[in-house]
Amino acid sequence: MNKLLTGFALGLLVGVLYAPEKGTHTRRKITDKGNDLKNQFADFIDNIAGKFEHSADEIEDYANMKAENIRTEAI
Repeated sequence: MNKLLTGFALGLLVGVLYAPEKGTHTRRKITDKGNDLKNQFADFIDNIAGKFEHSADEIEDYANMKAENIRTEAI
């Protein structure tokens, strides 16, 4: 996945640099695309972190349930 994003970013950068537009417009496009990629990456990381948090909550709930079952059986 990392190589795909890197290849995409480099291809986009080369394409923008060779486009026949003014330098200021080209630099603005590069900045905008860079910000878009940064935001997409941040969203991706947030999504992964959310999945880990959800899994951790499920594991904690399962462990608490098992501990309660053991306490109940011991009585």
